Amino acid sequence: MAANSQEYIAHHLTNLTYGKLPAGYVRKNADGTETELTASTWTLAKSGKEAQDMGFMAVHVDSLGWSVFMGLLFVWFFSRVAKKATSGVPGAAQNLVEAVVGFVDNTVKETFHGRSAMIAPLALTIFVWVFLMNSLKWIPVDIIPSIAHALGVPYFKIVPTADPNGTLGLSIGVFLLIIFYSIKIKGVGGFAKELSLTPFNHWLAVPFNLFLEILGLLTKPLSLALRLFGNMYAGEVVFILIALLPFYAQWVLNVPWAIFHILVIPLQAFIFMVLTIVYLSQAHEEHH
Repeated sequence: MAANSQEYIAHHLTNLTYGKLPAGYVRKNADGTETELTASTWTLAKSGKEAQDMGFMAVHVDSLGWSVFMGLLFVWFFSRVAKKATSGVPGAAQNLVEAVVGFVDNTVKETFHGRSAMIAPLALTIFVWVFLMNSLKWIPVDIIPSIAHALGVPYFKIVPTADPNGTLGLSIGVFLLIIFYSIKIKGVGGFAKELSLTPFNHWLAVPFNLFLEILGLLTKPLSLALRLFGNMYAGEVVFILIALLPFYAQWVLNVPWAIFHILVIPLQAFIFMVLTIVYLSQAHEEHH
């Protein structure tokens, strides 16, 4: 039972990975036999070990696919509501979109102290996109992997934000925007001066200032990525552990944990959005 439980947990926490295996690599088949590759091959990993051996250039197909799907769902739904918007009595979909847009707009006005037409649309995109990716956690943990297994797909995780590659991808995008706006607003010289003369405005403290400021700058994307990943991954692990319990115990524990995630899922999307706004607001501030 312990071995089966370990295999079950490992299966549900392993991504469907596509990458390159080198020539001479020995693959273990499902029937226990082994196959040696005669040439380097791009293929789907059959095990977590193969995924690890594929190295840095491997792609998590499931995380990437679900991220793109949720992004397209967001664009389709909001554009559809916008095209059918009316100044009369709005429908449920228009009410929902207007409430979300108003909520994000008020958050930006309260948090962002610069002037940029890009921040509100960016904040809306981040909030809704992260929320939609997080919301996949509401799907019972066995449904999609079971369907994938029946179709011959060995592994399939459906929550992109429970994958550190997914959250790091989002946070690196935010980090690039921080650098872009810091240089655009302050100039290259102003940005360099801010890094070298903050917090201690003296030339002797430049090395110490650079160490602190660059460390703080690099910490921003890491904190964004790891906070979101940690919460989503931990929640996924708990759902998987509950699924290993007897049926009656699953209902006792699964329902309250799912209800708890009704709060956690939008909260984590909100935190990611607010921190992004705060970091971009700091990038727009000119230090004198």
